[in-house]
Order: sequence, then C-alpha cells, then structure tokens
Amino acid sequence: MSAFNTLELEINAGGIATVWLNRPEKNNAFNAEMIAELLRALSEIQMNDELRFLILRGRGKHFSAGADLSWMQACAQLDYDANLNDARELSKLMASLAQLKVPTLAVVQGAAFGGALGLISCCDIAIGTEDSLFSLSEVRIGLLPAVISPYVAQAIGPRAARRYALTAERFDGKRAQQLGLLAEAYPAADLESELHGWVANLLLNSPKAMRATKALMQQVKHGDLTPDLRSYTESAIASIRVSKEGQEGLSAFLDKRKPQWLLT
Repeated sequence: MSAFNTLELEINAGGIATVWLNRPEKNNAFNAEMIAELLRALSEIQMNDELRFLILRGRGKHFSAGADLSWMQACAQLDYDANLNDARELSKLMASLAQLKVPTLAVVQGAAFGGALGLISCCDIAIGTEDSLFSLSEVRIGLLPAVISPYVAQAIGPRAARRYALTAERFDGKRAQQLGLLAEAYPAADLESELHGWVANLLLNSPKAMRATKALMQQVKHGDLTPDLRSYTESAIASIRVSKEGQEGLSAFLDKRKPQWLLT
C-alpha cells in the first residue's frame, strides 16, 4: 500500500476502505499534491477486488475547506495551459470517485466548501452533522464551480445548484439533507454511532451484488428506458443470478441461514 503525505488510507480485515483527508492544519483544503494522492488512492481501491465499500472522511474539525488558497494563488500566476492541466486533474479526480466500482459513503463534519461539495456529490451516499456548513463559495473569490458542477447538480438538482452557485450562500446539514446532498443529518455527538449503523447495514449485503447494483444505477441514470438499457438490465439480473455469490444468497435465504459473506 502506498504512503501518502496529505491522506491516510486504511483498509480493515472486513474489506472496508477509509480515505481520510489529512491536512487538518489547513482544514483539509486540497492542493495539487492532495488531488494526485487521492487519484492514487482511488486507483488502489479500484484494483482491489476484496473491498466492499469506501468511506471518505476528513481529519480534524472540518471535512474540507475546498481548494487551498495558496495553491489557487500560485495557479493564478500560471498561463492558461497550466491552469487547464490543473483543471483536468481535478476533473479526473471527480470522475474517478463517481465511477469507482465499490459503493462510497462520505461522512461530513464542520465546513465543506467549494470543491469539497464535489467530493460529497460524487459519493453514492453522504451523511453528516446538523451543524455542518456547506457553500459553493467560488463566486466570492471571482471563480466558478466548474468541474464539480455536473455532480452537484445531480446531487441537489439543477435549480438548487444554480441558486447556491450564484449566491454562495452557506447552508447547514439540515438544509443539505432537505436538498438531497446528505442522506441523513445527525447531532454532532451522534455521528460516530450512526456511522457504525450505516457500516453494519452495508455489511449485510452481498459485496458483488452491491458492485453490480452500483454499475446498474450508473447505467439507469434518470430512468429513461431505451432498448440498450432494457437489454442491459436483462443481462445484469441473469448474470448475477448465475454468479457464485448470487447462488449463495438465494440458497441461504431459502435455507434460512446466513450467507457466506456474513461468516467471513
């Protein structure tokens, strides 16, 4: 496993990967190094067929303050091509997280500003504290939430995305839940115990079925039924039924016993 300067990657015996943003002294603001390390960590996770899901978290008080201002200041001194390369790396990161094979769960506390909303929006599920704070803050410093905007719009809807991108308003965890950015918002004191409940629930499920379901949902998108999508869904269910894990799950249900993935 790789060593990182701005992250921690933990993989436990149960197949749970946790990526910690680990620049608490900078409120986990990301720079070119963190983007590169996140890409490397996601690549390692993508290649590990034994993993069941990924949890994305931030060390310290805040999930992430977004882009590191010192890094952004340095970028402003570069030419268009250099800035385009930086934007492409960030875009690659968002796409890699959104397209990761395993399910992803973001856990949010404190501030989640700017690009941090992109990371959260790219995850399949996000939970957080009621008092966490969110903002698409880019317009306040003369920028725009460019590469993250498709993912944020998918997470909270285009109308709300336009509002918060244009106003840079801050909103709390309760509002984030109403918008659909967070699946649930909890009192800060309850976040860890509630996370344990989410983990326990995910561990009940067939690992391969969760991967296949995520791939299915990526194909389904907004639910527009095309001949190709119909064919995909037919093939997907047939494939999982005859798979080793699918056969085990059905047999365990009929035999009224626990499936093998709960015993390993």
